[in-house]
Amino acid sequence: MEDVIYTVAAFNKEIKSLIDDSYKEIWIAGEISNLARPASGHLYFTLKDKDAQVRCAFFRGVGTNRSTTVKDGDAVHLRGRPSFYESRGQFQIIVKFLEPAGEGILRRKFDELKNRLYKEGLFGQMHKVQIPTMPNCIGVITSSSGAAIRDILSTLKRRYPITNVLVLPVTVQGDEAAPQIVRALTVANKNKNCDVVILARGGGSLEDLWAFNEELVVRAIFTSNIPIVTGIGHEIDVTLSDYVADFRAETPTAAAEATTPDSSDLIKIITSLNQRLKNSIEYILQSHSQYIDSFSIRLRHPADLLYAYRLRLHTIQSHHIFSFKTGVQKNEIKILKLHQKLNSLSPKPIVEKYQMYVNNISTSLVLTSQMLIEVQMNRLSSASARLRALSPYHTMHRGYAILTDGDSGNLITHTNTVRSGQKLRAQIADGSIESIVNHVKKRSDQMVVPNIKSPEKTPHKDE
Repeated sequence: MEDVIYTVAAFNKEIKSLIDDSYKEIWIAGEISNLARPASGHLYFTLKDKDAQVRCAFFRGVGTNRSTTVKDGDAVHLRGRPSFYESRGQFQIIVKFLEPAGEGILRRKFDELKNRLYKEGLFGQMHKVQIPTMPNCIGVITSSSGAAIRDILSTLKRRYPITNVLVLPVTVQGDEAAPQIVRALTVANKNKNCDVVILARGGGSLEDLWAFNEELVVRAIFTSNIPIVTGIGHEIDVTLSDYVADFRAETPTAAAEATTPDSSDLIKIITSLNQRLKNSIEYILQSHSQYIDSFSIRLRHPADLLYAYRLRLHTIQSHHIFSFKTGVQKNEIKILKLHQKLNSLSPKPIVEKYQMYVNNISTSLVLTSQMLIEVQMNRLSSASARLRALSPYHTMHRGYAILTDGDSGNLITHTNTVRSGQKLRAQIADGSIESIVNHVKKRSDQMVVPNIKSPEKTPHKDE
């Protein structure tokens, strides 16, 4: 087989084709070195570990997550496409995404958990409750030794010194932080003395604040019956606890301010209300004074009032006596007229007239009823006689019988329905006779009807 001789350009092109076909995008972890920032805005650097290194190019405008603070010695994760620069015969990585090594993993975990909890509805506004404006007791969950607790207590004392403060100390960083925060929230809810709870800590990296992104902490805040205000880190620090809390403050100090009214504002409000109260009292006193003055002008001596009332009473008394006598006379005349009218309208003659009418009708009704009963009795007797004459039982007493099939009970009316050996039943006046047919003989026109002597008439059970 003859050896193939490549040109440099052809060989580099084939190498590039092999690399492009074999790899799309990959993740690589390493340390940045030989970082260059030319005027074009691109970044060129070497990504290395203890065993190897590779050249990388991060072009301007590629990806929105590029860090402007990246420097030599930074451990990073990058996502890029392996490539081969043909003109120089140089292998390199075309970078699409760059992030710090430790924070990158946490950031992706943060985004995944955030999206899942968002879909469950834990961040919905409908679950938020209003923060009380003047709480009697404020719970504070934070580290007992950090700057956050000092800032919160000093702010509460300055703004609202009359409130009670319940401090629930916890670890705010590390593996034990999340379980301690959950236990503190549980204690605050069981205590039932706190009107609102502040969950706070100072600033830090994403890893430092990770306890406040743990799912068990987020769900404990969501299920809390007490309003939760978060003041975690600085303004740029946002945790999942901030999303689920009823109110998110930018700092621990801002959280303390969000849960309390300013005492100076309260003093201004109280002073204003006090002045309004004084003005209202003065207005009421002045109005009543004028009202009393108007009545004092119309006030008369008691003796004059007594004489006027006595005179008025005498007039009313005379009027009532006259009215009473006049009314009595009118009623007597009215009663007399009614008595006369009652006598003229006495119902006695009318009652006697209708009593005679009722007696006549009663007598006529009795006679008519007796006649109708007699007519119906006669009709009933005649119908009974006709019924006895037509009854088959009456005919049987003259020697006739009803012949039926012994098995089926069908009535025998013609000889063509009878066969030899057939069982027959003959119904007579006082019972029935069963027989077997020996011979069937049809009647001829010259057949003589036998002279049957009628038996003695016996009384029928219906007679």
